[in-house]
Amino acid sequence: MEVKIGVQHAPREIVLESGQSPEEVERAVADALAGKSQLLSLVDDHGRKVLVPADRLAYVELGEPTTRKVGFSAL
Repeated sequence: MEVKIGVQHAPREIVLESGQSPEEVERAVADALAGKSQLLSLVDDHGRKVLVPADRLAYVELGEPTTRKVGFSAL
């Protein structure tokens, strides 16, 4: 699934494709915002961990995975 994270005082958002379920991502965001953890920690499809300080979160947008079109099409 595609996850977009807005960070306060940062000009660009963080965009990643995560293999985590929407429920897992939502739970991680809720825990960070509730103060249960100081960092929002997510793992992308390549196994890289993305850490964002909870007090710097502006927004988190959850979406469907983007499909990449490969090949040529007849016009």
